[in-house]
Amino acid sequence: MNGRSLDILIVEDEVLLATELEFLVEEVGCHPVGLAMSSDEAVALASDLRPDLALVDVHLRDGPTGVEVARTIHDDCGGVALFMTANVKRLPEDFAGACGVIGKPYSEHGVKTALEYLTICLTEDRAPGPPPVGLELSPAYARRWGVDERPAEPSQAEPQVGRQAAPQAAQA
Repeated sequence: MNGRSLDILIVEDEVLLATELEFLVEEVGCHPVGLAMSSDEAVALASDLRPDLALVDVHLRDGPTGVEVARTIHDDCGGVALFMTANVKRLPEDFAGACGVIGKPYSEHGVKTALEYLTICLTEDRAPGPPPVGLELSPAYARRWGVDERPAEPSQAEPQVGRQAAPQAAQA
């Protein structure tokens, strides 16, 4: 992987989200190598293409099969998966061998920052620091890459969705 962009497989059954992910992957300098909408397609493409990273939704066209897809990519294809899902609680404790998860809904900035971070992790086999906000590393990959499992604190300059300013104290 050193010296080149990551090849990324997108495993997502919602076409609009898959298209958005493909665009974001390209924007950070990575190469989208395929799109799978079901578990069978995902395993076949991962086996044939051997991507550096697979972005995997938990709930695919054929049901909640993304966990098994990630496990197969890890165990049988020697690949790395990253969950991108609204079903974070459905993930097993071992993350099915995946390196981590980004919970939906996610922001464009959050995905791009996570992909940039993971590019360093995967090419250098170490983390450049704590994971960015929105990316949770699996315990196994956090240990492998030598990072604390807690995400970085959001910067004061970056607005957070749903965060409100603290109420000002009433003057006496």
